[in-house]
Order: sequence, then C-alpha cells, then structure tokens
Amino acid sequence: MKSGARIRVMLVDDHAVVRMGFRMLLSDTPDIEVVAEAENGEQAQQLCAQALPDVVVMDLSMPGIGGLESIARLTARYPGLRILVLSAHEDTIHPKRALKAGAAGYLSKRSAAEELIQAIGHIAAGRMYMEAALAQRMTLQQLSAQQNPVDVLSAREFEVFIALAKGRSVNAIAEVLNLSPRTVGTHLYNIKQKLGAGNQAEIALMALHAGLIDP
Repeated sequence: MKSGARIRVMLVDDHAVVRMGFRMLLSDTPDIEVVAEAENGEQAQQLCAQALPDVVVMDLSMPGIGGLESIARLTARYPGLRILVLSAHEDTIHPKRALKAGAAGYLSKRSAAEELIQAIGHIAAGRMYMEAALAQRMTLQQLSAQQNPVDVLSAREFEVFIALAKGRSVNAIAEVLNLSPRTVGTHLYNIKQKLGAGNQAEIALMALHAGLIDP
C-alpha cells in the first residue's frame, strides 16, 4: 500500500444489514475506503480481482466454502492481501484456525467500533492484530501446553464438526457448504474416527466443552 493512500477495504459477511453498518462506520473514517462487499467466500474471490482491496474484513460463518477456506484461498491467490476476521466466535480455537489459514488479525463482533478501525490500520501497515482478551487466553493455553481435541481436524472437517454440533443434518450441511451428502458423510466418518465420537450427540458435547457452541 502506498504511503498516504486510503486503505481499500472489502467487507465479506452474509448479512446485508451487518455489511451496511460496517460500511457506514468506515465511510466516516477519512483514511479508509470501502471498495467492495461480498456475501460469501465465492463472491469474495470474484470481487477481489476487480476491487483490489488492501484489507478484507471477513466473517467466518457463511454459506458456501466458509470463512476459513476463503482465507486460505484468498491469501494463496493474493499474497499481499491482509485479512481481518470479524466474528461472533469468542473461543480460542477459531482465532487459532483463522491465523493458521492466513488471517492477519481477529476481532469479535462485540468489539468497539474504534477497535475495528485501529485493527484495519494495524494490519494494513503489515502488523498483526488480535483482540486483547483473546490474545491473553491463547497465550495462557500455550503456556500450559493445553491442546484441544478438535485441533486434529482439517479446516473442512472443523466446519462440518461445528455444523453437526449445532444439530444440522448431513443433507442440510451439504446444501450450505455446497458439497455432496456423500462428501459430508465422509467428513463425518473421519471426524468420528479422529475424535472417538460415536454419534452426533457426542460431537455436540465435545463442541460444548470446547466453548464452540452455546449451551
């Protein structure tokens, strides 16, 4: 990004009202320009080549390929692109997976508006940004060598795992993730094998204990 230039931002969230709120907020910031909006990862891939954003502000829970896979694809295709995750997930597993996929920062949607603007500026300048409370919890887990069982899941398996934990059927997951039911069934089998889970109820219990779903 050229010195003194406005930061070009693309918003990626499947809720139009959320995007509108962020656009209004960022439009009042003189150093930031919202150049594109996408409602899912697939659309983000298409618009990125046209809009050429410096920073993508992205949700994780979206229909289609999902946030984690979108991050991996975008950063692989556009190495200089910086991605800030803005998610409702406040556990430590989602931030770890987002950073591993290539994100440069992570904020929860409960963060103050000023922090979002600050985070965009940080990652546009080539730095990392992590919400302070999440960063502290992640550091404590690393110091205690605490590992969560779901860490063994691939990015796609993790998305299927979360959907199963929320009680969705194989067919429903297949439709949302644009996969065949057979592929989702294969992921389900692998998830059970890796986690030693016997059924969907046990998967939900594991997700609950990990803080990935609400009671």
